[in-house]
Amino acid sequence: MRRRGLVALALVALAAGALPGADEPRAPRIRVEPDTFDFGRAQPGKTLRKEFTIRNFGDAELLIEGVSTTCGCTAALLAERTLAPGGSAALRVTLETRRYSGRLERQVLVRSNDPKTPLLQIRVGVTVEAAKAP
Repeated sequence: MRRRGLVALALVALAAGALPGADEPRAPRIRVEPDTFDFGRAQPGKTLRKEFTIRNFGDAELLIEGVSTTCGCTAALLAERTLAPGGSAALRVTLETRRYSGRLERQVLVRSNDPKTPLLQIRVGVTVEAAKAP
């Protein structure tokens, strides 16, 4: 008889949503693919391009509040700022090697309403070869 009471209590708790995680609010979840990219080796004076994919794998609308970069030699353009659950958008990143020489590493920063990852960091890098003398 006691066992039936425990089973009944468990079923009532399940129906009421009293199990862990049942009361979690709906939320967006941001992810980028890939999260880093290395252009390898490049010459000075080149403009390098890479397209990333921003995805919302949460169960609420993802709002991209802003996109910035850590250097004027890097730019990022996002196709859409609002992503439905399961949605995705292209993020086009350019990196100019200018007159740099050696290893460059820059970041693209994506601010969103994802409560777990409000600031997403994407890393891009390149090794700029020394300019050849004329």
